[in-house]
Amino acid sequence: MGVKDYWKKSASFRKVVWGIYKLPGLHFLVKKPYKYWTKARTSRHLYKVFPEYYNARKNRPIDENKVLIIDAQYDHLTDSFQLLYDELTQKYNYDVKTIFLLKPYVPITVYYDNVFKMLDELSTAKYVFVNLANEVIAGLDLRPETTITNLWHACGAFKRFGISTADKIFGPSAESYEKHPRYSNVRYVTVSSPEIIWAYEEAMGFKPEDHVVQATGVSRTDVFFKEDTIRKAEERIYEKFPAAKDKKIILYAPTFRGRVRTCTSAIVDVEAFYKEFGEDYVLIVKHHPMVKELPELPKDLIGSFVYDGTRDMDIQDLLCVTDICISDYSSLIFEYSLFNKPMLFYAFDLEDYFDWRGFYYNYDELTPGPVCKTNEEMIDYIKHVDERFDKQAVIDFRNKFMSSCDGHATQRIMELVFGRERLAQHLLPGQVMPEELPENQTRS
Repeated sequence: MGVKDYWKKSASFRKVVWGIYKLPGLHFLVKKPYKYWTKARTSRHLYKVFPEYYNARKNRPIDENKVLIIDAQYDHLTDSFQLLYDELTQKYNYDVKTIFLLKPYVPITVYYDNVFKMLDELSTAKYVFVNLANEVIAGLDLRPETTITNLWHACGAFKRFGISTADKIFGPSAESYEKHPRYSNVRYVTVSSPEIIWAYEEAMGFKPEDHVVQATGVSRTDVFFKEDTIRKAEERIYEKFPAAKDKKIILYAPTFRGRVRTCTSAIVDVEAFYKEFGEDYVLIVKHHPMVKELPELPKDLIGSFVYDGTRDMDIQDLLCVTDICISDYSSLIFEYSLFNKPMLFYAFDLEDYFDWRGFYYNYDELTPGPVCKTNEEMIDYIKHVDERFDKQAVIDFRNKFMSSCDGHATQRIMELVFGRERLAQHLLPGQVMPEELPENQTRS
């Protein structure tokens, strides 16, 4: 039995090797071979094992009614997909299937099993929806009958991603992107405004003449235009954090720092905020979901003034109930602009973050609120927010980056992908087609 076979079959052998790898004085003995082996395994699966598995199954008849929704990270439908899923399952006669790959959270063997399940379904699916880059799908010789739509998981265009980070610390090299494409085989990408189409084309490697990136609006923003959204959001937030009920809410929602698998987060001076605003406000913290080690909060203030909603509060609910939003480089500011409320930016590490990842627009010109480097600056602004808040700046920001998000994005996406006539043919009994929308400017 060779080392490779022994590695596969012996859990105790893998445990010993991994233990050596973690020892400070000895890990260099296995670090290079281990990294080489994992890269070789990844390449073999992406460009041989997975494509061969898919090719062996794609000659079966296409299922014209099959819709496949693929979430790469989580074990449930995220807000990127939920409204689309509800529409398709409640109003139309489509066979909607879901696959959850769980890539960051499970052992590689479990992830590969999930990929094989995805490929089984993908091989006969007519319509496919994703919301992230997908190297597996990008490496396939996709059958032409299948239409893949990327319902990108963020609005606007803030921090760089994809090919746009090739010259930054955060991103792989341009050579790596060319060798391992992330967005091949995608027919449509849906974004929040014509203004930002160029950024997504750059990041994903699409040509303008191919009309892949479409400003249909982002599906999940439709929920903000529903009459009972805010009331229901308040009920859910107050149930978890009763102290918020009679107070104004400050939301602190930073993005992550560092590499995805080892990322960290930031925190404001909670005690200083309590000293200044404890009478009138509460503070809710919402870190990026990829952050595993959450910054500690003052124990004596948890539940009375501050609450960490990272694990159990939905960001859409929080945006609905928030009175003042503090962020940094997170794309949630685009959605929050739909409410025309104050926001400020705690960018204490702006220069480092720019070197790390970079932005599509000049940061100081982009942000529709004050950029602060210290807690004192933020506190001073909030104390005078009534006279300093520039509502028109937020409205201008919204019109520039969120102009296609009008409460009808999901319908617009469905008509783009399925076609209005085909949708009408798949209506369930008792359902009526929505009125045809006025023509939308989906290109800049």
